[in-house]
Amino acid sequence: MSYQLNEKEVLFRQRLLKASGFDPKGLDGVWGKNTGTADDAFLAASAALREALGTFDARSEGNILGLHIKAQRLAREFLTKAAIVPHVVRIISGTRTYGEQDDLYAKGRWGGPPGPKVTKAKGGQSNHNFGIAWDVALFENGRYMNGDAPQDAPAYRDLAGHALVAGLEWGGAWKNYPDPPHYQLASPYAKISEIRKRFETGESYI
Repeated sequence: MSYQLNEKEVLFRQRLLKASGFDPKGLDGVWGKNTGTADDAFLAASAALREALGTFDARSEGNILGLHIKAQRLAREFLTKAAIVPHVVRIISGTRTYGEQDDLYAKGRWGGPPGPKVTKAKGGQSNHNFGIAWDVALFENGRYMNGDAPQDAPAYRDLAGHALVAGLEWGGAWKNYPDPPHYQLASPYAKISEIRKRFETGESYI
């Protein structure tokens, strides 16, 4: 994987590895032996969780794999409980680098791709940037339930009622700017700036 990553992306991965308990022994943006060893251990722990808690659809699996190791466990527990709802549930977005977050922020804004705005958070301002958040989509007979039909909003509320496991927060419960598809791990650090600071030094924030 290392040959596909630039220096910023390697540094991002090193931070996530260290924060997840797999120390690359340096946050230098260089993919060396220690980073490779830490990454292998992270992937082995991810595989163990998959074996213990179950495997899901390919899209959800791809997004789970990029999450903080603690978030991976809760994501799998979430999807297991979500099986009770009468719709197909997929995790469609997980961890984003700061650059990916900035690209998303640019949508619908000056200089960015046309269309509606999709986020208020720039790079480093979203819990997606720290591997502890994911977004879901519901599908009804193949239709993406994006809010256009009257049954969509109640379906997302019903999902949260059934699948919200201990340790998770639901974006639909936020008073300001509710985000029903969004789930994130609870953190003892209320300010996103503190979570970012700890992430960037590889310290625990959940």
